[in-house]
Amino acid sequence: MTIYLKNKKILVTGGGGFLGSFVLENLKSRGVPAENITVPRSKIDDLRDRSVCERVVKGQDIVIHLAAKAGGIGFNKEKPGELFYDNLIMGTELMEAARKAGVEKFTSMGTICSYPKFTPVPFKEECLWDGYPEETNAPYGLAKKMQLVQAQAYRQQYGFNAIALMTVNLYGPRDTFDPKRSHVIPALIRKIEEAQLQGNDWIEVWGTGNATREFLYAADAAEGIVRATEKYNNSDPVNIGSGNEISIRDLVTIITKLMGFSGEIRWTNTTDGQPRRSLDTSRAEKEFGFRAKTSFEEGLAATIQWYRNTIKSSS
Repeated sequence: MTIYLKNKKILVTGGGGFLGSFVLENLKSRGVPAENITVPRSKIDDLRDRSVCERVVKGQDIVIHLAAKAGGIGFNKEKPGELFYDNLIMGTELMEAARKAGVEKFTSMGTICSYPKFTPVPFKEECLWDGYPEETNAPYGLAKKMQLVQAQAYRQQYGFNAIALMTVNLYGPRDTFDPKRSHVIPALIRKIEEAQLQGNDWIEVWGTGNATREFLYAADAAEGIVRATEKYNNSDPVNIGSGNEISIRDLVTIITKLMGFSGEIRWTNTTDGQPRRSLDTSRAEKEFGFRAKTSFEEGLAATIQWYRNTIKSSS
């Protein structure tokens, strides 16, 4: 069954954030009027509060839950308790409120951090429960994983149409470049740009460079999320990714080339986090025809250009 979104009232939590901004653009490109889209604001709408969740879901047909507290390795190590509690409670309270309010469809956004630390690559959805997540990501990954459990339990008991999607690391224009919260791609871009502006001939990069990751352009992720909301109505989780694995060392090489930086890379040789990450994305293609279309270098170039333009406009 395809859900035609054009005439639906849609709540997009996290709609004011990085990924959310692309989801809003995607919905509008499908003809959803702006007045049919509601975006809660974290400064006013604390989704950890049950009464707030009950208020924001009232009158909505669809909920796309993107809101999350997240960050890079450093942030995960510094605030594991907050990451666990905030993400767990937001998801739990919002889905319960949506069920009670008679919401037609609930799309939950999970994370590759929920997978076990040692998972055969590429990660298949059926391996999700084969072990404990990598330690620095575990509080965040497990909290998000509970949305899958809740979605499956609610479908079984209440017939509630909740789906769970699992995304890889996202990147693109409008990403978070704050060094305290940014993930690897925006962190590298900022470090290199600042080194160039300051005339430094080296940068320091966290880890050994040997770990691998998969990255998905945010506009592509938004397409996958909206397609799943339209077309996917099953209990099994679905990976949303590009299907391309790259080492952090090779990632640094590509970004330095695109940015024209030839300085020294000093590896900190501390934790790499999970050794390898890459998703099997065949289920998403089979179930709702999603395949990432933005090439990695094209997406990186657009992200770099956006960041440089943002620096210039704010200086």
